[in-house]
Amino acid sequence: MPKGTARALCIELSGEVDHHHAEQLRRQLDRAIDRCRGGIILDFSGVSLMDSSGIGLLIGRYKRLHERGLCLYVKNLNSHVDKLFRISGLYSIVEKLS
Repeated sequence: MPKGTARALCIELSGEVDHHHAEQLRRQLDRAIDRCRGGIILDFSGVSLMDSSGIGLLIGRYKRLHERGLCLYVKNLNSHVDKLFRISGLYSIVEKLS
């Protein structure tokens, strides 16, 4: 397990991470970021779809965490979401856990 994940808060996402849900999810994640001390692990096992709004959402959350010296991790991405991460370059700032 990568350094820093032992104290990370794991958040299970579900449904669609798209423009219809991005604002509500942003508020929820920001509240979690304000409370966390060891980074955030986003579990995508329940996510069926992610669009460009989800990419923007994750970049913003990465920046908030990075400013505090914390990391953003993801796990359990389906093939569609994994491809979106690879194409968009999100894996250059977000670490994928196995």
